[in-house]
Amino acid sequence: MSMYEACIFPLQKMLTNLERWLDKAVAFAEQKKIDPNTLLSARLAPDQFPLVRQIQASCDQAKFTAARLTGKEPPKHPDTEQTIEELRIRLRAVHEYLGTFTREDFEGAAMRAISLVYFEGRFIYGKDYLNELQLPNFYFHVTTAYSILRHNGVDLGKQDFLGSITTHPKG
Repeated sequence: MSMYEACIFPLQKMLTNLERWLDKAVAFAEQKKIDPNTLLSARLAPDQFPLVRQIQASCDQAKFTAARLTGKEPPKHPDTEQTIEELRIRLRAVHEYLGTFTREDFEGAAMRAISLVYFEGRFIYGKDYLNELQLPNFYFHVTTAYSILRHNGVDLGKQDFLGSITTHPKG
């Protein structure tokens, strides 16, 4: 698997899944006759980000991952979203941004030296950045968003988290 496939496919897939969870959250809220945007302030623990920030962080992790691996500048988002619709716009913008990358953009990405402020004079190779830092961090925020919605009663299951699965015919 190439760095392009290891990066872009899972990020886009999970951002798509996350938007589908928002569809279910809106349907849940309508059924309960509550404002769906009230869910955005829900959190699992007092010291964790609320749902709105988990979604923003998921988007940030996705765009920063692709940008840093390819030496590009990520788009800026000021974290001002206050509604589900505004979060949808951000999710779609990041998904579209990820769609601008090509396999060629990722040439040399595995051994690209990535320096971050908190590494204090050290760097991390692209392959380690993706596998040890960014994908786990991305999935942490996506999973927490899923868990917040589920904890608040939104009907989500494992298949909602996994989304579509690519299968192939036998033989």
